[in-house]
Amino acid sequence: MASLKEVRNRIVSVNSTQQITKAMKMVSAAKLRRATDAIVQMRPYAKKLSEMIATVSGRTDAGKENPFTEIREIKNVLILVVTSDRGLCGAFNANIGKAAISLIQEKYADLHRAGHVEVLTLGKKGGEYLGRRGYKINADHQDIFTKLNFTEARQIGEEVLNGFAEKQYDVVEIIFNEFKNVATQIIRTEQLLPLQDSGASDSKASAVDYMFEPSEAEIINELIPKAIKLSIFRALLESNASEHGARMTAMDKATDNAGELLKALKLEYNRSRQAAITNEILEIVGGAEALSA
Repeated sequence: MASLKEVRNRIVSVNSTQQITKAMKMVSAAKLRRATDAIVQMRPYAKKLSEMIATVSGRTDAGKENPFTEIREIKNVLILVVTSDRGLCGAFNANIGKAAISLIQEKYADLHRAGHVEVLTLGKKGGEYLGRRGYKINADHQDIFTKLNFTEARQIGEEVLNGFAEKQYDVVEIIFNEFKNVATQIIRTEQLLPLQDSGASDSKASAVDYMFEPSEAEIINELIPKAIKLSIFRALLESNASEHGARMTAMDKATDNAGELLKALKLEYNRSRQAAITNEILEIVGGAEALSA
């Protein structure tokens, strides 16, 4: 049985940890509200833009002739992996890392062995996870979630678009956590390039008649790069909200676990204290009997 001093020190340590996890939970809860507001506002715009591109490009040859819709033999692949910059959010980052490895091993195994699969990590933890496992890191964008805005997504989008246009990559995919609720994040894998028909051009969308000004080709050429950048920004917003939800859940569980551990330690402390008092009483009684003998 541990000494009273050791148990007291552990109680103080666990109590301090519990206060920290409570504070982190409250901070994540506050950030989560702002993050969910941002992604809820983004989703309708992103969906409508995708529908518009699918409808317009499906009706004209302008979409098919756009360089970002060109389907070619896959020789080089770029995968964008969106994680967080910080830990303490459960299996949030590890799950994305495992999904990225699974995608590479199942879909691009031969290209990976030949060294033609590159990873662009958005978030510090993704680069650390995949770098330790020997994957080729193209670039590592860190601290983008400190002040998340469209400027960062636009820069990343321009890198990706230029690489595809210059045929450095034949396929570009992105892996991220989609926010569903505080306790649930869904891992999504989407192909960014070449741009595919999302299936949004259904009968309702096809019924829309567009008047083009200045021309179909110019509009398509303007919309497609914007849609790619917007898809990256949406993935960043989804991941940001998911991160705060995961951290809030993890800190809530950590706080509960600290509470359970405190109960166990206090019980152990009381038992140790009772045992020490009993030993002292026995020593006093034994000493008194020895003197009276």
